[in-house]
Amino acid sequence: MLYKFKSKVTGDLIMLAPDAKRLLKIMGREDQVKGIFLAEQLRAAIEALENAVVLEEVEGSQDPKQISLRNRSQPMLKMLKACQDKSVDVVWGV
Repeated sequence: MLYKFKSKVTGDLIMLAPDAKRLLKIMGREDQVKGIFLAEQLRAAIEALENAVVLEEVEGSQDPKQISLRNRSQPMLKMLKACQDKSVDVVWGV
């Protein structure tokens, strides 16, 4: 299954389900096939992802067979930050 994240100021971000679910869980949206981050919620989502990246690196908890959270989260962070700058929502599954 694919997750497609959309906004009015960026191109679509398409991710495989395991990767999208991992990021959504970190951002507090676990098990949501459809959803929205309102513009005012983007700061918290960005901070949650950035904190998780730092935590993974400090703890050294990354599985060597898996792409690091830092690399996996970059497209999402880029999208969220662009949307935050323009006060635009991000939706998925619609």
